[in-house]
Amino acid sequence: MSERALRGTRLGATSYETDRGIDLAPRRTVEYDCPRGHRFEMPFSVEAEIPSTWECRSCGAVAQLVDGAPPEEKKNKATRTHWDMLMERRTREELEEVLAERLAVLRSGGINLHHDPRDNRKSA
Repeated sequence: MSERALRGTRLGATSYETDRGIDLAPRRTVEYDCPRGHRFEMPFSVEAEIPSTWECRSCGAVAQLVDGAPPEEKKNKATRTHWDMLMERRTREELEEVLAERLAVLRSGGINLHHDPRDNRKSA
């Protein structure tokens, strides 16, 4: 074995660099209150926008910022149905016209309702 080989170490698993001589960004500590009674602190950059909620480190519940404004409630959009989207594209008169055309095709026998187009078998 080569004399230069590192024995007893896992290469890449551990950093051999130190934090000496490194200036960290200025930070501030912010407190959060959990609804289950936990209180914890989180460090943030001085320049960072502080979120009003944070996941509790103990139980995972949504904790609120101590002495902070409550979070803004998001507006829920009304659920759009197929009919709503159809009415955005066409007027009622246009829909009645399309319906009349399709009914005329059905009544004239232009569409064979008894034939399954997926059935490609040939009769014996």
